[in-house]
Amino acid sequence: MRTPSSPRIMSVLLLVVGALLLPGPPAVADSRESRLQRDLDALRDLGVTGALARLETDVGAETVRSGVAELETARPVPEDPFLRAGSVTKTFVATVVLQLVAEGRLSLSDSVERWLPGVVTGNGNDGRRITVRQLLRQTSGLHDYAGDIYPTLTTPEDYRRNRWRTARPDELVATAMRHAPAEQTWAYSNTNYVLAGMLIRSVTGQDWTTEVQERIVGPLRLRHTTTPGTWPFLPHPHAHNYQQWTPGGPLVDTTIAVRALDSGADGSIVSTAEDLNDFIAALIGGRLLPAAQLADMRSLVDIPSDPRGHTGYGLGLYYHPLPCGGGSWTHGGNGFGYNVEVVASDDGSRRLTVAEFSRSFDPATEDVRAAARRTLIERALCD
Repeated sequence: MRTPSSPRIMSVLLLVVGALLLPGPPAVADSRESRLQRDLDALRDLGVTGALARLETDVGAETVRSGVAELETARPVPEDPFLRAGSVTKTFVATVVLQLVAEGRLSLSDSVERWLPGVVTGNGNDGRRITVRQLLRQTSGLHDYAGDIYPTLTTPEDYRRNRWRTARPDELVATAMRHAPAEQTWAYSNTNYVLAGMLIRSVTGQDWTTEVQERIVGPLRLRHTTTPGTWPFLPHPHAHNYQQWTPGGPLVDTTIAVRALDSGADGSIVSTAEDLNDFIAALIGGRLLPAAQLADMRSLVDIPSDPRGHTGYGLGLYYHPLPCGGGSWTHGGNGFGYNVEVVASDDGSRRLTVAEFSRSFDPATEDVRAAARRTLIERALCD
């Protein structure tokens, strides 16, 4: 190659090289990404110790974190921590039941008594008058057993003393049977999904956890999703969960599960944001259920004055209208020290999991945080 000898040519070359070496203007951050981070930071600024959001679209994924994973060390929230999915478990369980319906092994119109004879009885409760559909849709009228357990956990000392106790599914149902049923309109009751888990065993001969693993977790390769039963510890990496019992009171580490509440078909799955997004994408995208059963799942009953803005409940899924039009399909989960919500747009093109690693028993505090979470979700799905 001939070396340039013209001074003019050399000057041009020096200018080009200099331009390549000098730092250019700072890159403009993607507006959606910066907004998602800002919205998560706003949630943290409301007193949440740590939070994470993972948004996925057909063109990529974005994970943002805010706050800390552990107050004592101030280490950051891990990039893909294990999470307690809580009542998102109900969506997994409803999916298994609907798969059994598709296989002709039971019907949504079957009575609970047919599959669980003598289990729902006493104080006006009658399993002959409750269908499988009503269990999944939360319209059975059955008392929520959790309402009997939470009053025994009113202080941090109660939590530490009682978190190790276990309760079998039939014991939890028996607790609910001490109460007369309510009207068969929509009312959230964990008892419905404890019974759904028992029903799965009656139909298949296998525990609901095995069916979830074989039918959903394995085929979707959800490698970080487990059904731990009464095992109360989170795998690493994870953020610590913190519960605040009184307004302005101390934050108490509640990372260890309350086994009587967190071990069953109503709320025990442990997962990650990435796995939960993959699950909701497969479900809404029709990869887990035939069209008829997915339509059943998305057939809604009205929810009166829901503070989260959800307007309907299907079979293990909430419906939430979006300000930009259309709506989203979602289920949340919470427990001592955590909130998780998994959301998909109506066509499944956007999936989002939001996790918070602390909670307060102060309703006013939680209402403000719920509003901030709703803003984050709506902006992420409407972009």
